[in-house]
Amino acid sequence: MAEKHKRKFDYSKYAPLIALVILFIISSVSSPYFLHTRNILNILRQISYTGYIALGMTFVIISGGIDLSVGSMVALAGGIGVLTLNAAGGGVWAIVLAILVTLAIGAGFGALNGVVITKGKIAPFIATLGTMSIFRSLTLYISSAGEYRSESMIYPNIGSGSFLGIPIPVWLFFLMAFLYHILLNNTRFGRYVCAVGSNDKVAKYSAIKVNWVKFLTYVITGFSVGLSAIMLSSRLNSVSSSNTGLGYELDAIAAVIIGGTALTGGSGSIVGTVIGAMILGIINNMLNMLGVSPYLQGTVKGIVIISAVLMQYKKER
Repeated sequence: MAEKHKRKFDYSKYAPLIALVILFIISSVSSPYFLHTRNILNILRQISYTGYIALGMTFVIISGGIDLSVGSMVALAGGIGVLTLNAAGGGVWAIVLAILVTLAIGAGFGALNGVVITKGKIAPFIATLGTMSIFRSLTLYISSAGEYRSESMIYPNIGSGSFLGIPIPVWLFFLMAFLYHILLNNTRFGRYVCAVGSNDKVAKYSAIKVNWVKFLTYVITGFSVGLSAIMLSSRLNSVSSSNTGLGYELDAIAAVIIGGTALTGGSGSIVGTVIGAMILGIINNMLNMLGVSPYLQGTVKGIVIISAVLMQYKKER
C-alpha cells in the first residue's frame, strides 16, 4: 500500500501546466486564427509587460509579502525615463542613459517599499497601497495629467523591434525568467527567500537576515518594473500618466498565484509564474477573438484567480 501511494501522480504540482495545455487545445479548436504565428507572438508580447513584474513579484510573495504599487511604479519610472531621454537629446547614448535611469528608479522605488515594510514595520499590503497612491499622484502631477512623449525616433526600435522574427520584449522575458529561476532555485538567497516565507521567526533563529532578504525581494521587483517600463514606453514611444500600468498589479499577482505560488508564502516557482502569465494571456486573447465584452473580461479573470486560490487551499488542507 505504501508503495502504491508513492507512485500516485501529484496532479496539484502540475496543475498550472495541465491547465495551460487544456486551454491551448480549447483555444485552437475555438478559433482558426489562434495558432497563427502572428497571434501567438502577439500573446507573448502582451504578457511580457506584466510578465517581467510577475517574475519579480514571485520573490515578494514567496517571502510572505505583496506589492500593490507596481502598476503606478511602471508609469512613474517610465515617465521619468522618457523625460531623461528627451533632456539628453534622444540619441543612442541618451537612450542608454534613459534605460539606466529607469532601471535605477524602479529599483529605488522597490527599495523604498522594502524600507517602509522592514524598518517601518508596516504590513506590506498597507505600505504598498500607500506608495501606489503616491507614485500615481506624482506621475499625474509631473505631467499635469498628460502624456510623457518621447522625441527620439530610434527609441521605439527597442520595444517594437524583433530578433529572428521574435519580438525583443519576448526574448527579454524568457531571459529574465531563466535568470530568476536560477536565482530562486540555485542560490543561497533563493533558499533564504523560501525559508523567510515559510516562517520568518524560525529563519531569524537560523541566523538568516530576514529583513535584508525581504528588502531585496522588493528591490528585485522594482528592477523588474523598470524593465517593463522601458519595454512599454519604447513600444508606444510615450507614457500615459493616467492609463500606463493600470491594473498591472492584479495581472502580476494573478500570474504568480495561478502559477502555483502559495499566497501565504514559503513556496513557488518561476516556471509556474511563466505558465500563469501565459494562461492569462491566452484567456484575454480568446475573449477578444470571441467578441466577449471587455467589461466582462475582468469577471473571467476574477473567477480564474479565485479558482487558483481555492485549489491551493484544498491542497494545503
